[in-house]
Amino acid sequence: MTTKPRFRWFRALLILVLLLVIALFATGWWLLSGSLAKLDGQQQVNGPQHPVTITRDALGTATFTGQSRDDISYALGYVHAQERFFPMDLMRRVAAGELSELVGSAALNTDIQHRRHRLRAIAEAAYAALAPEQKHTLDLYRDGVNAGLANLREKPWEYLLLKAKPRPWRSEDTMLVIAAMYLDLNNDGLNDRELHIAQMRAVLPEPLVNFLISPDPNWEAPLKDGTSPSPVIPAADVFDLRKSGAQNGNAKLAATSIASVDRAYPGSNSFAVAGSVSRTDSAILANDMHLGLRVPDIWFRARLRYPDPSAPKGQRDVMGVTLPGTPAVVVGSNGQVAWGFTNSYGDWQDWGRIQRDPHDANRYKVPDGWTAIEPHDEIISIKGAAPYTLHVEDTRWGPILDKDTDGTPLALAWIADQPRAYNVAMMQLEHASSVAAALDLAPTFGMPPQNFLAADSAGHIGWTIAGNSIPLRTGFDPQRPADWSQPNTGWTGWATPSQYPRIENPADGRLWTANNRTVGSDELALLGEGGHDVGARAQQIRDDLRARADFGPGNLLDIQLDDHAQFLSRWQQLLQTTLANVQDPSLNQLRQLTAAWRNQAAPDSVDYRLVHAFRDEVHRLVLAPFTAQIQQRFADFEWPGPGNQEAAVWMLIQQQPTHLLDPAYHDWHALLIQAARNVADTLGKQQGGLTARTWGEVNRAGVRHPLSRALPGFIGRWLDMPDEPLPGDHNMPRVASPGFGASERIDVSPGHEDEGILEMPGGQSDNPLSPFYGAGHEDWVRGRPTPLMPGEDRHTLVLEPAPQ
Repeated sequence: MTTKPRFRWFRALLILVLLLVIALFATGWWLLSGSLAKLDGQQQVNGPQHPVTITRDALGTATFTGQSRDDISYALGYVHAQERFFPMDLMRRVAAGELSELVGSAALNTDIQHRRHRLRAIAEAAYAALAPEQKHTLDLYRDGVNAGLANLREKPWEYLLLKAKPRPWRSEDTMLVIAAMYLDLNNDGLNDRELHIAQMRAVLPEPLVNFLISPDPNWEAPLKDGTSPSPVIPAADVFDLRKSGAQNGNAKLAATSIASVDRAYPGSNSFAVAGSVSRTDSAILANDMHLGLRVPDIWFRARLRYPDPSAPKGQRDVMGVTLPGTPAVVVGSNGQVAWGFTNSYGDWQDWGRIQRDPHDANRYKVPDGWTAIEPHDEIISIKGAAPYTLHVEDTRWGPILDKDTDGTPLALAWIADQPRAYNVAMMQLEHASSVAAALDLAPTFGMPPQNFLAADSAGHIGWTIAGNSIPLRTGFDPQRPADWSQPNTGWTGWATPSQYPRIENPADGRLWTANNRTVGSDELALLGEGGHDVGARAQQIRDDLRARADFGPGNLLDIQLDDHAQFLSRWQQLLQTTLANVQDPSLNQLRQLTAAWRNQAAPDSVDYRLVHAFRDEVHRLVLAPFTAQIQQRFADFEWPGPGNQEAAVWMLIQQQPTHLLDPAYHDWHALLIQAARNVADTLGKQQGGLTARTWGEVNRAGVRHPLSRALPGFIGRWLDMPDEPLPGDHNMPRVASPGFGASERIDVSPGHEDEGILEMPGGQSDNPLSPFYGAGHEDWVRGRPTPLMPGEDRHTLVLEPAPQ
């Protein structure tokens, strides 16, 4: 029996389609595998003077063994490029305002915002001003990066997808990577917090503004100088909402515009215990840096081994995390000293009011007369579109970026716009032999000013500020835009190392920082207030440290993973009190679901989710009438964060002054009931009702590859990490929210690195075919201790100097 012709054609068509699918799959696999890093064998390269051996364990931890740090710097650049060139490129482009050239007009607004700072020009000037030995290091690293890129069979797969060609690495690009960290840690170079406070002061009485943004002494945990004074509620003769003309409609609109009171702000935890309370007799350091999370992680696990006469046995052995794009170990241990960082939230930006010459708008007033504004036309290339020309006006204090509340132009003085603020002096930490030596180095680092914690093998611990650019201010209030054209007004120089605050070996053998205010008095005046964290994390870490008398690295990991809800406990009690005598079925259910307080931000916790939402809603309703009045004049007003309003809101609902209550409510109890009803109505209407509203429903990992959103869903999900529910929240040690959290967790006792822990999300490699794509991520999710030291060697690559 013969097959009918139409069935033969159909079968042939199916076979053809199948062959095409296989061919497309094979081509894609071939191209994708072409950008896999070389893991084994030998590779001749021009750069190192001696062979460098690079081994990798199951997690992809790269161990570099060489005859000099110069050779290691080259090899580190080589491996960074092979595993991470695209993320490195994104970081330099973000800082330089050059993303649109790669991805198109979707990035134009970001490019405009960043290009105004002309950070590429700053980076070039910074590189030119470096000491010769630092230039030499960056040149070697650059050569390694470009060799690693060139030795891939195919360009990194992201460029195939974007139909783009990777640009070679330049030495000054490392300065741009540091600039990207300035942007991330200094509010994107906007300084909008001070602008929003200025808007508040322009509308509301000064005592009221001071009250509304007061720090909360209940939660502060400084290292010294005590807590802030309690906020003072202004009297009715200062401000009375009942007489201010506040309209309920405007207040309701304002309430919807107030962002969540627990927004994600870059930050970190870092703490240390002295040898006197350590099981090893060496001090122990813990550090988890809270940043936006992505695939792969921002950090790269590495171990560096090379001869060093200053090392105990003549061999330097450094273990920690590096930042691809730079040759430094950012956080780690050298066997004698371990170090880590948290964002300081000092004040590193100030607004200067620019008085233009009424007869020539291209001139502005300075203390000695008038001088010309320096114009720059920045050409932003846009993939698939015509270039965009951005006109930048520069002054001696910084670029003109905004306007004051009266319309006066404002120039931003920002330390990141100073070439002096960039270097790779941090690399000297590899040779530090003691806490005292490490603290001496910290004020020389060209990096965003950070809390710097160090611990050493002799049992000592210490804290200071790292970063070489703390401005000295004269003649103005740094929390307000000021007229710097007046004599003796503005930044008059830079703090010397002797002026930096410093603590060594506190009596109780414990130190902690968590983006909170660390000092007071004159030292606080030097560092400034850049939006410190409310302090609940720091306080909980401090109390956890004081609850034990002896520690190992695992005990410090336990503190990093502490998701107890101390901060929300009083809000749970308030909710229960508010609903105690209410006869309303939905509110009764809300009360019942939050009555048994587990005191934990666990994924399956309904009580935590509901209490969190209640606090959020109370903040919105309490602040709404003030926000409404400010937004009537300044439509772009947002509440300055982070956490600045907690003290005021809590004091208002405790003392219940009628003159500061939204006129829409006859008493404060009514406002609290409305907040509870809003929670019950909004969350109760969702599928499954209130009983299904777990914390894990909204607190998910959200760790994604930068390009996954632009791809079909099934491909995007393949690139992203599993979107699992996570424990933790912002005001507790275990910080977690979608796409944000601990970018690493390290716990290490110098000299006992074999007991150390290093967890990382997102994995080591950016190639999804790599065995290291997502490696270690599951341990990070579960909080399982991942060893700091590399495991058994799985791969060995030797970089051999090419014959000359």
